[in-house]
Amino acid sequence: MSDARDVPVAGERALLEAMVDRQRAAVAGLLDDLTDAEARERLVPSLTTVLGLVKHATFVERVWFHSRVAGVPRRELGLPDTVDESFVLTTDDTVASVRAAHAEACDRSRAIAAEHDLDETYPWHHGPVSLRYIHAHMVAELARHAGHGDILVEQLRARRA
Repeated sequence: MSDARDVPVAGERALLEAMVDRQRAAVAGLLDDLTDAEARERLVPSLTTVLGLVKHATFVERVWFHSRVAGVPRRELGLPDTVDESFVLTTDDTVASVRAAHAEACDRSRAIAAEHDLDETYPWHHGPVSLRYIHAHMVAELARHAGHGDILVEQLRARRA
């Protein structure tokens, strides 16, 4: 795993992969120094919690890389049918378990992507997409959720003061 700051003039693939990894790390880092109770706390009307955001990011990895690129049916991966369901927490979801599942999903996504060319295309409900598009989409998706999480974490930590 590399950091996008390490490859500002690298080739396209190295840059894309580093940018995705930087956002993966930002999402995983949301759980740093949070208790299970804090990570589960709902501060907004939606299902969004810090723990739910990381769980959702794991879902996103599995949908785009494990299912779409690797071709494993979503059902075989145990993925929920809807995006909203990917934020739902179970009693088994803890900071440790969600963090581990996210790290495992990211590792598997990297391995899958490494086996494919950026120009390869995959089916999507809006038409075919390239691996290049998937990397760019992941940067945007993960950055958006890391930002949401940053705000929630800031609120949680402010309560401690």
